[in-house]
Amino acid sequence: MLKFSHPRTLLLFLMLLLSGMSMAGPEDTIFGEVKVTVNGKTLALEYANTYELRAQGLMFRESLCTDCGMLFSYNQSRVASMWMRNTLIPLDVAFIRKDGVITDIKAMQAHDETSITSSQEVSHAWEMNKGWFKRNDIKVGDIVTITERHF
Repeated sequence: MLKFSHPRTLLLFLMLLLSGMSMAGPEDTIFGEVKVTVNGKTLALEYANTYELRAQGLMFRESLCTDCGMLFSYNQSRVASMWMRNTLIPLDVAFIRKDGVITDIKAMQAHDETSITSSQEVSHAWEMNKGWFKRNDIKVGDIVTITERHF
């Protein structure tokens, strides 16, 4: 147990501790990987499968490669909502039911804090660069296969 002989020593210790914690930024967040397959196309995506990772999402990213994206996984199916606070690039989100069916594909604008909500209960949300789903002929009703990798 730490003991401090003077209140200033305790204050200095707390300030150093907090400053060290604040140095860990969003770029230090480590996401797992998951594979998704839809219409014969397989992609390796970043995987946000905890509350903390879902909360971080793609915030503060300045770009995504052409076939890069993120899959958000929920513990239980729910009507899901997404927003774009601190997200610098426009994205599309595909909401996916537990059976793999895409229920919605919706556009999201950078920095927009408006909630984008699924029309049904879903188990996943899949974010890609704006227009990616259309360019790859992926639409509502298509079936996504998700292969989780555990690290």
